[in-house]
Amino acid sequence: MTPDFLFYLLIAIIIIVFLIDSLLDILNARHYNNQIPEELKDVYPKEEYQKSITYKRSNFKFKLVSSSISLCIMLVFFFIDGFAIVDNISRSISNNPIVIALIFFGIIMIGSDILSTPSTYYKIFVIEEKFGFNKTSIKTFFIDKIKNIIMMMIIGGGLLALIIWFYQITNNSFWMYAWALVSIFTIAMNMFYAKLIVPIFNKQTPLESGELRNTIEAYSKKVGFQLKDIFVIDGSKRSTKANAYFSGFGSEKRITLYDTLINDLDNEEIVAVLAHEVGHYKKRHVIVNLFLSIALTGLTLWFLSLFVANPLLSEALGVATPSFHIGLIAFGILYSPISEITGLIMNIVSRAFEYQADNYAKGTYDHEALINSLKKLSKNNLSNLTPHPAMVFIHYSHPTLLQRIKNLRE
Repeated sequence: MTPDFLFYLLIAIIIIVFLIDSLLDILNARHYNNQIPEELKDVYPKEEYQKSITYKRSNFKFKLVSSSISLCIMLVFFFIDGFAIVDNISRSISNNPIVIALIFFGIIMIGSDILSTPSTYYKIFVIEEKFGFNKTSIKTFFIDKIKNIIMMMIIGGGLLALIIWFYQITNNSFWMYAWALVSIFTIAMNMFYAKLIVPIFNKQTPLESGELRNTIEAYSKKVGFQLKDIFVIDGSKRSTKANAYFSGFGSEKRITLYDTLINDLDNEEIVAVLAHEVGHYKKRHVIVNLFLSIALTGLTLWFLSLFVANPLLSEALGVATPSFHIGLIAFGILYSPISEITGLIMNIVSRAFEYQADNYAKGTYDHEALINSLKKLSKNNLSNLTPHPAMVFIHYSHPTLLQRIKNLRE
């Protein structure tokens, strides 16, 4: 294999992935006007349903345009030997391989963020604003971006520096040490994310005493779920869309409710949603997902160790001096088809887990309350009630609303 062949192989992979995603989006868009199933006819009033179709079409057109622009920018960057230019800038600043890599990815990350900011801004302040979802101020938008960049520099930069250091002292065996490092980090994030990361962006407060808290605690006691605390997060600071999630395990487990969820649902419906989240814990989905993620990380790092030292990867990107960071870029693109397959498998597993959590909620609480909550959330989020089966199979981590309702009523 020659560097030129590998270069065009990388280009082909990027284009093929783009075309497949675009084709799925187009197929999905053709289903927007499909007849609503009988079970879902009470989700939207007629006017709201038309609004949901308009919202979906706006997002579809926006994604198609923005992803096409991103593809063009990426292809131009490849053909002008952009990676070689950034690598030369990095090498002009330092001779240390770790510092060079950090500068290289820092330039790539900041440049990518600057280029993507207009589309992100349009998505939030034009589309989401038009349909009544946006609550983010311009100040919050830019503060969030700054916080994300700082976190990426500290956490991402620290992990990358350690992985390159492992590579320097162990060569191709680095993947085992990197796997151990990433595994420890992943477990720590699963346990302490709500305590360490969430407060940087959002305010969390314990759920106040009252009927809702009493109902939740009564349910938790009934099913033997030891709940340290229930938190409410100020999701309305950025959007009207509602959510709830379970995080952590052991003594660090907690349930977090968005304040928008409390506003949108009644107490019975909220507890039904929590029963679903408790189902994930009782069925050990959190632990299984954690170890699946760790296993996939190990597989990816092992594959990386087989290719990263090959100078052909650097040559294909026009870089004369082979290096870990250039090899990592090329490998990331070559691995993307495998990543798509593993992502598909994870989505299949995730959908199975969602059914199991729904079944747990059905067995321990009121399944009609859960159905009502799902319908309300779908309506308030202007969700797609008739997605294309291919889109569901490849990209959906949850079953469709219709599939969940049929399962809950079996």
